[in-house]
Amino acid sequence: MNDSFGDFNATQTAGAASEQKGEGIIPMLIKQILLLPEGNIELFGMHYAMTTVVAIVRNIETSSTKITYTLEDHTGRIDAHYWLEEGDTHKAPDVMLNNYVRVYGTTRSQGGQKTLMVFKALPVLDPNEITTHLLEVLNARYKAEAYQQKGGSSGQQNSTMPDFSASQSNALVNGLDAKQQAVFQAIKVNVSEEGISRKELKSKFSHISDSELNNILEFMISEGHIYSSIDADHFICTM
Repeated sequence: MNDSFGDFNATQTAGAASEQKGEGIIPMLIKQILLLPEGNIELFGMHYAMTTVVAIVRNIETSSTKITYTLEDHTGRIDAHYWLEEGDTHKAPDVMLNNYVRVYGTTRSQGGQKTLMVFKALPVLDPNEITTHLLEVLNARYKAEAYQQKGGSSGQQNSTMPDFSASQSNALVNGLDAKQQAVFQAIKVNVSEEGISRKELKSKFSHISDSELNNILEFMISEGHIYSSIDADHFICTM
């Protein structure tokens, strides 16, 4: 993974683990995030591990331990913190002032103010992604409401729960070799709600040994390119 895109580092992942009460990524607007319950990312009673927003970067403040971005969309503003390891600023996301960015993260409350803890920040290279994000937000809201009305929520998740991780980034994924790129693309193009299974990946890439495929999947999870969905054997792309 290209360092300029910002890794899912171990410090950030561990710090958020206690609040990840669900799975998957849900697209949201900033106002929705500001109204979320303490420590939860949820919609109509369903809990998610992360949210993604598309917003303009209105301010950037850098210290030895973190970078704070002030993000703004048409619904509000929120501060988003990207934590650095030992002041390693050259690994900061490739984010520019007054430009659009897609952020993946979890929520925190600091001093009574809701903030985002950034796992990954990607520059928006295609203006269509802004409109697409708004449509994904609406789709997520209506699908979640319909799911709840059918009695499928009640605060519980199961394998038929709608997944809203279709949010895509047009940024290329650097740092992957040919086999990793092939597996990544197979996961990315899968459109099922539960993601592609390990078994299906093995059938697609019979020339890759089971142990090597497992290593590829574990590497891409650690780098934040993919995540497991309904169980440890189904995978969805984060980009």
